[in-house]
Parts: sequence; C-alpha cells; structure tokens
Amino acid sequence: MPLHKLEHFDPNYRETFGGDDVKSLDVYTEGGQKIGLVVDVLVDDDGRFRYLIIDTTLDSLHKKILLPVGLSRINYPARTVHVDGLSREQIERLPEYQEIGNIDADYEEKVRSVFRPSTSNLTYNNAYSYQKEPALYELNEQYHQTFRLYEERLIANKHRVKTGEVAVGKHIETETARVTVPIQKERVLIERVVPTEVGTFDSNELKFQEGEVARIEVYEETPEIRKEAFVREEVRVKKVIERDTVEAQDTIRREELNIDTAGELHIQETDTIKHKNI
Repeated sequence: MPLHKLEHFDPNYRETFGGDDVKSLDVYTEGGQKIGLVVDVLVDDDGRFRYLIIDTTLDSLHKKILLPVGLSRINYPARTVHVDGLSREQIERLPEYQEIGNIDADYEEKVRSVFRPSTSNLTYNNAYSYQKEPALYELNEQYHQTFRLYEERLIANKHRVKTGEVAVGKHIETETARVTVPIQKERVLIERVVPTEVGTFDSNELKFQEGEVARIEVYEETPEIRKEAFVREEVRVKKVIERDTVEAQDTIRREELNIDTAGELHIQETDTIKHKNI
C-alpha cells in the first residue's frame, strides 16, 4: 500500500487533530534518554499512521529512520514521544530514510525485521497486511484511542447598530394677532338754547366785551400696542431604553459514538460528560 507524508495527505491535518501536531515532538527511550526528533509522519491511503520519521542523534550516530507507530507512545500535552526499547544497535541496523523515492515493500520489511521478535514465525510475502503485526502498527495506547466527539452549539451575542437619529431644533412661525383696546375720546358740545328768563336790561349798565370767554381742554385716549416674549413651554429631550428578548433557532449537530462489536465481548461504557444544550 502506498505511503504518504501527513501534510500531503491532509494539508489541514492540524485542524483535523484539534490543533495537535506530531511534528517536532522530542523522542525519548523508556529510560528517559533523548534520541531524536519527529520530523514527519507516513500514513496509508486510509490516513492511518504507519511510521514516524525520526531524526535520530545518539552519541556520534546521526541518521533519519522510520519507526513503526505501534512502538511509540505519543503524549501531545507534554510534546514527547516515548519509544519502547529503541537501542543504538537497532538504529544502526535500520535502513536510513531517504527523502527521494517511494517507500517500497522491501524497504518496509527491512524496518520491520529490526523490531520483529526473534521468536516470530511470520514470513514476508507480497500479500503483507499491517493487521498481521498489531504490535508494530496498532495504536494501543489509551491516549491514541481517544475519539473527539464534536457538537455544535448556538452562540448568542449582540452588538450596537445605529438605527436612526433624532434632531430637535427650533423654527419661527408667524401669524397675525388681533387685540381689542377700548379707548375714550372727549368732545365739546355747545348748545344754544332760548333763555328761560325773558326781560330787558339797561344798555348803560351792560358792558359789552370782546375776547375769550372760556377755555376747555379736550382729551382722548390712543392705543399703545407693543410685543413681549414669554416662555410658552419647555421641551425636555432624553433617551429611554426599551428591553426586549429576541429568540432565534437553528439546527445544530452532535456526534455520537457508534460501537460495533464482534463475538461475545463485555464492554463497559462510562459517560463522564453530560451534554448540555446552550
């Protein structure tokens, strides 16, 4: 089966693994000795990890090798990889990994033969399957068998948007006003009447005179119209907040675990996470 570098198989593999990256993880033996660095991963056509490409540095020995993934224990939080019993003698026997050229079946068999127990009676042929040697290719570590089950949730947020503007100002309107003012005018009334006493007078006794006899002042009222301003009303402008609840709905998805078994197996499933709809 052809093998592919991880990034060539899935350019977005970091997102696929939830941000975890196996590259650049330090490689240690069980005894705690650092022997190298993971530089890449080879996967099969189904995307299953098959080999870690390790740049080894052990004493004066330096070479790139392929390590069957089943021999490793990957700890992403600690960013380390521990290898069960990788010795200097094994590194020397392993064929050096070359970037140029494809990995063929004969090359893989040379790698497997270094890690295969001497008691193994497995014979190599062209019909080789990775399932024949689970110790080399199966990720039995509990961390490796952790499936991430994703679910969607609705996130409610809010932001302020300008919906309008109110401008309050003044303008002048004109109209014609009428007012009534009562006024008084004086006038002189001259009456000429027949004397009530009839008689004659001695002309020598009367003194005829010319000139002003009486002066009477005559007055009248004139209207005085003027304008004055006064406060008719006050206008107060303020904002009030009205509260409302907006309800939205959408379809969300959640992944559930499917367990298929064969044979008489007793599986105990513990649910430590309770799903909540948010």
